[in-house]
Amino acid sequence: MRTEKPSDPRPAEGLRPVINVSGTMTSLGASIVVPEAVEAMAAFLPHFVEIDDLQRRASGVIARLCGSEAGYVTASASAGMTLAIAGCMTGSDLAAIERLPATDGLRNEVVVQIGHLCHYGAPVEQAIRLAGAKVVPVGTSTQSESYQLAGAITDRTAAGLYVVSHHVVGYGQIPFEEFVAECRRRGVPVIVDAASEYDLRGFVARGADIAVYSAHKFMGGPTAGIVAGRKDLVRAAFLQNRGIGRGMKVGKEGVVGAIAALRAWERRDHAAVRAREEACLSYWQERLRDLPGVAAVPEPDPTGNPLRRLRVSLDPAAARQEAWELAAALAAGDPPVIVRDHEVEHGYFYLDPCNLHPGEEVAVAERVLEECARARARNEPGRGSLAERRREGIARLLAWPD
Repeated sequence: MRTEKPSDPRPAEGLRPVINVSGTMTSLGASIVVPEAVEAMAAFLPHFVEIDDLQRRASGVIARLCGSEAGYVTASASAGMTLAIAGCMTGSDLAAIERLPATDGLRNEVVVQIGHLCHYGAPVEQAIRLAGAKVVPVGTSTQSESYQLAGAITDRTAAGLYVVSHHVVGYGQIPFEEFVAECRRRGVPVIVDAASEYDLRGFVARGADIAVYSAHKFMGGPTAGIVAGRKDLVRAAFLQNRGIGRGMKVGKEGVVGAIAALRAWERRDHAAVRAREEACLSYWQERLRDLPGVAAVPEPDPTGNPLRRLRVSLDPAAARQEAWELAAALAAGDPPVIVRDHEVEHGYFYLDPCNLHPGEEVAVAERVLEECARARARNEPGRGSLAERRREGIARLLAWPD
């Protein structure tokens, strides 16, 4: 998505003016918030509002756009996952809601494929445990079968969690329809973590009882989570605001901004957005075409979102650097360019055009060319290791705020 680039407040606060070609990453602020959401939040901030009534308005918008019975807005998709799980355990029992995370006497087990227990900035299993629920893993990391899911479901099972993410294992998993069918046979509701997904209607239409989305990713809203699904389960998740959800609450500006982003999403010219993104990919591919040791090929999104990214692969002998070294150099340079590098140990990273301001695609290409020329001028392979760099990253984290 692109808007006219506004004045930049980052240097005045001593912050680096990064260019984001990583995607809708929380660690970078997720996305460029659409003007409609900015205007709606600014309009509401000076005024008081009855939050429950505002959430009722949100429920109607979410229900219409997600094809669900109801919906509500919470602090994040991660919070939405935790609160949806909590709701499956407590229902609308306010006493049980106030007792959480104590789950004595409640169905408190959540079945989830081991291959879906990924790390999205925090472990998926922690989002389950925060509700007081117990993780019941299904299958192995690279193979799960419906009979294993059936064997894991007991009279203590509160919910089944299905994670849709580029972080999960991409093969050998139970297909979504089979997962839903097996849970349905046993009366177990299915929650889908669809935080970074483009399709707002498909999971509920295909049988999910709850689907959880990020408002602040492809939709371009403020940081918030959208919980959509069955009215009784959405209500039970919403009621967690009287318990563990109090620490995950969202303000009036978050709810209003999410509503505005949803409405803008409905009106968005998605074909035009794709055309701008594809133009960036073509431009990068042309600029990088003759770089020694560098191959740049567009690839579709692994979870089926209707977009592509440019996969940049390096031959270390010819490029005189590893893929992780180029990614690190791009991040450290001026301007800093942050690439999508979660698979960098395999010798490649991605350039994602979805969060570029006009003209930034040119700066990205220039930075890649600059760092590749610098590496070739060394006339020897790079030094150090990815493991060492990751250790340095952990050390910097542990030294925060210094």
